Amino acid sequence: MILLEVHNRIIEEILTTQIETFLRKEKLTELKTKIVDFDGALYYIKRSRDTPLTVSIKLKFFRDLEQHGTDELLRREYGDLLVAPEEDYNVTLSIDFNTQLPTEDWQGLVRKMAMLKRNCFAAVFEKYFEFQSKQEVGHKRAVIHYRDDETMYVDASFDRVIVIFSTVFKDPDDNIIGKVFMEEFKERRRNFQQAPQVLVNYRTPPEELKEMKDARVGDNIGYLTFVLFPRHTKAAARDNTINLVHTLRNYFHYHIKCCKAYLHSHMRQKTNEFLKRLQLARPEVKKNFRKGAAVGDAAGIE
Repeated sequence: MILLEVHNRIIEEILTTQIETFLRKEKLTELKTKIVDFDGALYYIKRSRDTPLTVSIKLKFFRDLEQHGTDELLRREYGDLLVAPEEDYNVTLSIDFNTQLPTEDWQGLVRKMAMLKRNCFAAVFEKYFEFQSKQEVGHKRAVIHYRDDETMYVDASFDRVIVIFSTVFKDPDDNIIGKVFMEEFKERRRNFQQAPQVLVNYRTPPEELKEMKDARVGDNIGYLTFVLFPRHTKAAARDNTINLVHTLRNYFHYHIKCCKAYLHSHMRQKTNEFLKRLQLARPEVKKNFRKGAAVGDAAGIE
């Protein structure tokens, strides 16, 4: 199945176009663009005449992330690019093409700026990966309300990190197809022993969340639990693990919608085929039938 891109392609393309125009020494026009991404993320790209280009992001759940060191991680990743946030936004990056643009690998900087949302998420995972590697226990579980009615929980023990996603199936068809996909996560691990262990719960939260008052229950509620072992949380594998885990909910619902679109397209094709067969099965009415009957009446033929 298709893996979703970790970076925001629209931001990457806009920045690339702006930088290439600058390097050709052509005139840069004013720019004001807003972009909506998954999970309700809102981006704002702005560039006025003779001012640096800025990329801002607004996340409804940013305060949840701040509790786990997001500010420190962003300073580590972006350094001088990080400036005071624009009004109504949580994070703002600013780049002056004259002084801050790398002479060689500027594409790498563009990709890093396009990964702003990913890096906001990364802090909470890095924090609990460190808890596991140092075998620290007794800390508080991370609770990230990444959507209005869906939550991500992260916890660590001395030998594993547990990531739990709650999700809501708003459509009855999504509920049915989602259950098939959730079971498939479990089944596929039989063929890939290095993959994380996956646990699935319907209607009620898993045992780890029994004491959580905000853990939702209902016929359209599902919980996916990923058990990450040291081979997934070690330093060499962390970046890839974070890239895959933080996009899980979007990946999951994206493929549910792809599956529904595939089924609907085949249903339409089959319907068209059935209609064609019905047209062919209809008895043909001879065009000269009425004409022959009229001639017979005129000749007195009974």
